[in-house]
Amino acid sequence: MAKTYLDDDFLLQSETAKNLFHGAAKEQQIIDYHTHLPPDEVANDKRWENITELWLGHDHYKWRAMRANGIPETHITGDASPRDKFQAYAETIPNTLRNPLYDWTHLELRRCFGIETLLSRETADEIWERCNERLGEADFSAQGLLRKFRVDAVGTTDDPTDNLYHHDAANGSDCPTKIYPTFRPDKAFFVDRPELLKNWLSGFEGEIATFEDLLTALRSRFDFFHEKGCRMTDHGMRYALSNPCHGSEADRIFTNALEGIAASPEETDSFGALIMYHVGQWVAEKDWTMQLHLGPKRNPNSRMFAQLGPDSGFDTIGDWPQGEAVLSFLDSLSEINKLPKTIIYNLNPRDNAVLACACGSFQEAPHRGKVQFGSGWWFNDTLQGMEDQINTLSSIGLLSHFVGMLTDSRSFLSFPRHEYFRRLLCNIVGQDVEDGKLPNDERMISGMISNICYHNAVSYFGMPHHSANLLA
Repeated sequence: MAKTYLDDDFLLQSETAKNLFHGAAKEQQIIDYHTHLPPDEVANDKRWENITELWLGHDHYKWRAMRANGIPETHITGDASPRDKFQAYAETIPNTLRNPLYDWTHLELRRCFGIETLLSRETADEIWERCNERLGEADFSAQGLLRKFRVDAVGTTDDPTDNLYHHDAANGSDCPTKIYPTFRPDKAFFVDRPELLKNWLSGFEGEIATFEDLLTALRSRFDFFHEKGCRMTDHGMRYALSNPCHGSEADRIFTNALEGIAASPEETDSFGALIMYHVGQWVAEKDWTMQLHLGPKRNPNSRMFAQLGPDSGFDTIGDWPQGEAVLSFLDSLSEINKLPKTIIYNLNPRDNAVLACACGSFQEAPHRGKVQFGSGWWFNDTLQGMEDQINTLSSIGLLSHFVGMLTDSRSFLSFPRHEYFRRLLCNIVGQDVEDGKLPNDERMISGMISNICYHNAVSYFGMPHHSANLLA
């Protein structure tokens, strides 16, 4: 007899899995330590005019699926009406079977709006009306959704030039969630794009004319972020930057860029590597956590990049070797005893074992799981991708100390993805218990599950348990 889709035991294939999810995972609060949520929308307790604005406005996962379904760009990022864009998405969804979007869409409809109807061309009118009715309710706002999903803390992703005003405002409001910034200095590497670099540098106070000026400005902003509660950096790169140039060479590269002379790919990598070498030391000195997002190939579709710009849903998995570079980078900081807590997220699943094993080469007391093989990310936050990440980490490292799931999302509706991960985690571990691969010790197994879902993140990031000021 077929099971019912999205029932209470969705994805839970054994009695042990069901007991673990309902007893140890389901009620845990959420720490979403890496997102792209806009802090101004939290501070202003944003409300949305319609479901399209909330659901489709920034979601490149949905945009990719709509393009694959033959939807014209006018109905994705173009000037079609919100109702027509919603209709286009509704017509796409039945074609996303076995893609995580199908599950995410219907989990969000259920958990956020209380709608159990499956989205399709035929049900679009009904769901459009019901969602928009809910958006008019008093508690349906940015802060209301954070409260609904019992989100203890959210990490945003922020440029060093940001004044963090909205973080202060959000954390000074009645919002139950601590909104903390993350220092992401990627634009400092733009010596291969001189105009972008110069525009970015204009956001700092004072003139930046030399490489030392740049380092000083970055360090000043790093210290400012620390004062504002920041405890993490984030770095998006094709591969770890591990071969730094000397300071004099960096100064030449930087001066050339200021004069409009673009750096070569090799110069850009060595310049960025020197910045990473310094930033990594700062992170260690302040006992922060450094996040490395490795492997994306940005903007491969040059025509659509020219038309729509970056972050429009065309990025893909890169095809670069990862192991030697990340080992060299980690070792350069470890050698001077300045390797911080580090999370490595991998985009190409072929490199899972290489990077999970690299993490194990740099573990060190007093931290448990000091160097983390991060959650399945982007193209890997699927059932298969998350299962591969969990199994690889379990085989090579210590799953028990894993800091768990994050959404990496721009949407306030994405928190059910934590449920998705927790159900999968409980199913994997529960099946092992049922098969005799793990002991049937409820206290030990349930403790591991609850730690991965919540408590490990509290400990790893220095967050007091159930505190209103999680990163104070």
